Amino acid sequence: MTLSIQCLVIDTHDPDRLASFWQAALGWRRTYDKPHEVVLEPPLGSPQDGVAPDLLFGLAEVEKSGKNRLHLDLRPTDRDAEVARLLELGATHAGVGQTGEESWVVLADPDGNEFCVLRPFTDDELAQIAAEAEAKATS
Repeated sequence: MTLSIQCLVIDTHDPDRLASFWQAALGWRRTYDKPHEVVLEPPLGSPQDGVAPDLLFGLAEVEKSGKNRLHLDLRPTDRDAEVARLLELGATHAGVGQTGEESWVVLADPDGNEFCVLRPFTDDELAQIAAEAEAKATS
């Protein structure tokens, strides 16, 4: 295979404003900053650096309409604390047909783009992930 995902492009009327929200939400760094386009990348040297796709916020002329066809799922260590923090940054609760029984919370960024804040991994899940990473590293 010769393809890899370089970036996820998010259209917006205000790239700087939306990138600022996501920069604060994720703690990522700006690596490109022009009026029509802003790029965020994971912190230099972090486990996500060079692995996670960049987020590119591009200037769009059309309004968002309807539910996103693609959205971000975010995995925190404390879901409720992160939801509260994201709401303070400008996110809002979003309804996309939830039943109330979900283990995740659906929010929308300042442009109305939905994203999910998932439940934290359990200790057992974290141990399994670490074991799989160790096995992969030694094989």
